[in-house]
Amino acid sequence: MEHFFNELHSLRLRPIPDLADARRRRVNYRQHPIDRSHPKHLEELAEISTWDISGRNYYHRADNPPYYMSIPGSIEKLLVRQSVGNMLKEADRRLRSVGLKIHVHDAFRPLEVQSYFHDTWMPRKLQLKYPRMAKGELIKEVEKYWAAPTRSSDSPAPHSTGAALDLTLYTIENNEPLYMGSIFDDVTEKAHADYFEFASAMESYSDLEASQNRRLLYWVLTEAGFASNPNEWWHFSWGDQMWARIIVQDAAIYTVTKMPVAEGRTIAENLGECAAAASG
Repeated sequence: MEHFFNELHSLRLRPIPDLADARRRRVNYRQHPIDRSHPKHLEELAEISTWDISGRNYYHRADNPPYYMSIPGSIEKLLVRQSVGNMLKEADRRLRSVGLKIHVHDAFRPLEVQSYFHDTWMPRKLQLKYPRMAKGELIKEVEKYWAAPTRSSDSPAPHSTGAALDLTLYTIENNEPLYMGSIFDDVTEKAHADYFEFASAMESYSDLEASQNRRLLYWVLTEAGFASNPNEWWHFSWGDQMWARIIVQDAAIYTVTKMPVAEGRTIAENLGECAAAASG
């Protein structure tokens, strides 16, 4: 009998590797060098629709658990660097051959959105849950899931570079998401890419389904060249500092960019403005 996943079924059975090393390499990843001489450093941003990739900006919509509101400063567009879009298209093509597709929740993220979650939303939730948590511990817990806003072009938040993506998998015929075991932005250990690889997490058929779907997502994206954020099953990147640190590259390719690139403005002009703002 033909299996729905066909040749990709084997990826659902292949465990996600031990991510302990990736977590160690991720520490202080924003101190990693950026190669400003790289030929792709000044690549423009483009909408994911350029590559016929499915998506809807999760932070701009209001039906977005656990927030249920359009986040201040959010944008409707989903923007990525050209090389990131090309690579994503290849991964999407592989999935479409078996009736699946990539669905993007977030890509380039404005400073206002990053600041809201890092400075307001997440600290408030933690303070409600742990009212006696020391400030240093609170910041450490916040930054497991929410990077600090970009303050310097030498240390950009991943999504501010246009190189990071938050995404999941959908069926093409019914346009339904595959079950991944948690909501997007579940900022707990359940969001860890390898959460269901541990026997203690496997308690039901639902857990098995989540485990196998996360494996499929992980392998299709990493085999396309992306790095997986070990703490977030939905987060992948190519060319940013986290990518460079996790897959052991000498330097990242991209730094912060600015949206929109329009009316004749170039990435180089935007970078100059961003650097000036960061140092001001």
